[in-house]
Amino acid sequence: MRTENQRAEPGADRPESARRRATIHDVARLAGVSRQTVSRAVNDKGEIDPGTKERVLEAARLLDYRPSRFARGLVQKGTVTAGLVIPDLRNPFFPEVAAGVLEAAEQRGWQVVVWDSRIDEARERQALDVLSHQADAVVGYFKDPDDVLTRHLGGVPLVLLERGPQQTRFAAVGIDAATGVEQGMNHLFRAGHRRIGMLDGVHSPGPRRQAFLDQARRLGLPADEDWVVVCPEHSVAGGEAGMERLLAARPDITAVFGFNDLIAVGAMRTARRRGRSVPDDLAVLGFDGLSLGELVEPALTTLHIDKRRLGRLAVEQVARLRAGEEPLRGADAWVVPELVVRASA
Repeated sequence: MRTENQRAEPGADRPESARRRATIHDVARLAGVSRQTVSRAVNDKGEIDPGTKERVLEAARLLDYRPSRFARGLVQKGTVTAGLVIPDLRNPFFPEVAAGVLEAAEQRGWQVVVWDSRIDEARERQALDVLSHQADAVVGYFKDPDDVLTRHLGGVPLVLLERGPQQTRFAAVGIDAATGVEQGMNHLFRAGHRRIGMLDGVHSPGPRRQAFLDQARRLGLPADEDWVVVCPEHSVAGGEAGMERLLAARPDITAVFGFNDLIAVGAMRTARRRGRSVPDDLAVLGFDGLSLGELVEPALTTLHIDKRRLGRLAVEQVARLRAGEEPLRGADAWVVPELVVRASA
């Protein structure tokens, strides 16, 4: 569903995306022509010698020049447009993050273009290709490594959501998964649970799984991959399927930690079908803090993330990059989950 952030300093290095973008003057100088000739060549307008056009386009390619939105008449001068790339708008987590971005952008008088990548890396790259021509900056969730993102950005400032700062050169806003999971595991431990499983949402070991295993070891609990099952999707149905597998592998578990709230709700549904009462026979802990957790029965104990703050911080990062300032770092650039205790655990 999404990439995540370890407890570390977002934006530790100067973002590569903040480098000066090539201008029409740079292309004109390299190709040995006028600005007007460059404009006609890259916008395919007006009469121009084919050889000259080819020379201009080659210069533009070498400089990774992207025609300004203003030069192309797409927006009024002075308007700032931010691109927002969200992996799955059907998941209620992401519309709340988007709401934070939209609210903060509106306060600054900015426009926002939203792109749903549908958890598809090819669509993520397509989004960057399009937004690099349409937006002044991009905020979003991306799976590709930095070098791939750089090739598609065209120099547009980028703020990554939930990308570990040690894994990126760009500005970032993260979630302190380690602190959140520590709170949740300690709560389960204090309630007497010693056999705790996890329903993960990503195949490769991510920060939430690592935090789960690390805290289990610190508490002296069984802590290896045998206690973790990866769900087929980040949904209630995915949680149901994952819980079936976890109960088959570890029928003695007394508590389960879900990668997100949707998976945790699915775990509760499977537990009831298998004759296990929640929380008497099985405690269930979620992660995200969706409003859905208050509506299910029993109400879901969860690690709540201030999703709108996540979006607002991303906009603040964009503003800093556009002003040529250093991005937020350390505790100022991540959101710490808070344990919300309800009936499920």
